[in-house]
Amino acid sequence: MLKIIFKAMETKTQNLKEIYEQDFYLWVMENLRLLRNKEYDLVDWENLLEEIEDMARRELRSLINLMAVIMEHLYKWEYFRETKYMGSKWKKSIINARTDIVKLFKDAPSLKAKAQEKEILQRAWEDAVLNLMAWFKWNEKLALRYFGTFPTKEDFPKECLYSFEQIMEYEPWLEG
Repeated sequence: MLKIIFKAMETKTQNLKEIYEQDFYLWVMENLRLLRNKEYDLVDWENLLEEIEDMARRELRSLINLMAVIMEHLYKWEYFRETKYMGSKWKKSIINARTDIVKLFKDAPSLKAKAQEKEILQRAWEDAVLNLMAWFKWNEKLALRYFGTFPTKEDFPKECLYSFEQIMEYEPWLEG
């Protein structure tokens, strides 16, 4: 009898693994039902654990993306702003990204410590450099003026120039 019960549970778990590939929403709802009913042995643990890990990675990726936008626009302001009227969109983008980071920290306070890690700052800087390279593709005249061609990664500092405090507080537009 016990063997039959285990076989039925194995079949349900296998079906859940198939549902994961075919209908993600249904898979989530079914695992949620199983967890609420404390039917832990029927949960698709392998995929559930992967999804939980992916959720954390998405939160971190969101933080890195926001920090990269800020760094990109701070760098543009400092090195490529040619007139006093240039950069208002960069300023707005910096302020909006900072606001989004504050909101993210409200929902996930542990990300604040993570954001200050050298590795995370470096990842954000590397993304900012990629954004800068793409921006110059749209601004060929500036690329030619500053670099003589389209810039590559080697045309920008390798190491992150900004501290977490600067990312969150530095306002170069206030400095004359």
